[in-house]
Amino acid sequence: MAKRYLTAQEAAAALDISPATLYAYVSRGLIRSETAGNRRQRRYYAEDIDKLLARKEARKNPEATAREALHWGTPVLESALTLIAGGQYYYRGHNALHLAQTASLEDVAALLWTGEPAQAAALFGQPIPANRYETMLLHLEMDGTLLSPVQTLQAFLPLAAADDPAAYDLRPATVARTGARILRLMTAIIAGETAEPLPLARALQRGWSPQQPEAAALLNTALILCADHELNVSSFTARVVASAGSTPYAVVSAGLSAMQGVKHGGYTGRVEALLREAGSPEAMRDSLAARLQRGEAIPGFGHKLYPEGDPRARLLLELLAQVYPEVPEVRLAQAAVAAAADLLREAPAIDLALVALTRALGLPDGTALALFALGRAVGWIGHAIEQYAADTLIRPRARYVGQQPDDHGH
Repeated sequence: MAKRYLTAQEAAAALDISPATLYAYVSRGLIRSETAGNRRQRRYYAEDIDKLLARKEARKNPEATAREALHWGTPVLESALTLIAGGQYYYRGHNALHLAQTASLEDVAALLWTGEPAQAAALFGQPIPANRYETMLLHLEMDGTLLSPVQTLQAFLPLAAADDPAAYDLRPATVARTGARILRLMTAIIAGETAEPLPLARALQRGWSPQQPEAAALLNTALILCADHELNVSSFTARVVASAGSTPYAVVSAGLSAMQGVKHGGYTGRVEALLREAGSPEAMRDSLAARLQRGEAIPGFGHKLYPEGDPRARLLLELLAQVYPEVPEVRLAQAAVAAAADLLREAPAIDLALVALTRALGLPDGTALALFALGRAVGWIGHAIEQYAADTLIRPRARYVGQQPDDHGH
């Protein structure tokens, strides 16, 4: 989707302000502008003008604003973790796509939790106590129930929490250390690896794809791309639970509950079914067309926050094609991208890229969700740290629309 621009006169007229006020808005970062042809003239982003107009309307009708706030609407909480703007996103002011190609997940976790990537070594340098991991494995072997990786995480995090009294210390530095223990534990569980302090992406690769050492870099990139994304449903859930004073283990467990929903991380299951149904690159377009003819949605494409395409998906798919250009599952995902661009005019979302990665590595269905959850746990813990520091209970009011009591109070 092409960007729209306004001249200075058009922008000032739309906002009903003077040119001087328009320039003041630009200097405050409320409106972006760029040179337009003649170096003495500038053009202004219509998107920013629209946002300011929406704010004006919101002040006129605060009740309507409150109704819409929880549905891709007005921001409802302050956070210093992630900024989504201009088709990109940033972790504490650092371009997340750049970090995904140059940093480790541990570095990004330290950045989001403490503001200092250099703290990663201190946070993640210790192994998980062996007795905790062995206890969890014992319970897993005793229970014959088949659980998905994310269900397994949710089943055993409470066991680990019971053995970690330090988790009740909710000061920022202590929560960061607890967060590191939780991430190491989650990695050990879903990768089936030992508790030795390997880099998290390397531990995943060794457990999931031992014959493909090159996969570690791709997994690290995917984890960083998923680390945080502002107030998505699981991160908002995590903040609510943290606001009650629950431990980081409970925060992550709550995030996992929300993550599994088919409208959030569980959406990856629909993408897996889409690729499985098509079967081959040659059949992909016809498969998508058949879905459309049946009135079915095409999962894995489009994102409301990125009208010009999800940058997370774009980067991960590009890197995947570079590392595994001839792998059938990569070619299948590329065919899906091409068909969706033709039929839907939609770009791929992160869900498709995660599924393409895990299928390229020969991993079973459900692994993309586990990868998503492990990465996003970094953000959940970051949001918990912010919420603990705020020391406020998130408790919105409901607008009652039910039957009114009678005059006698019965």
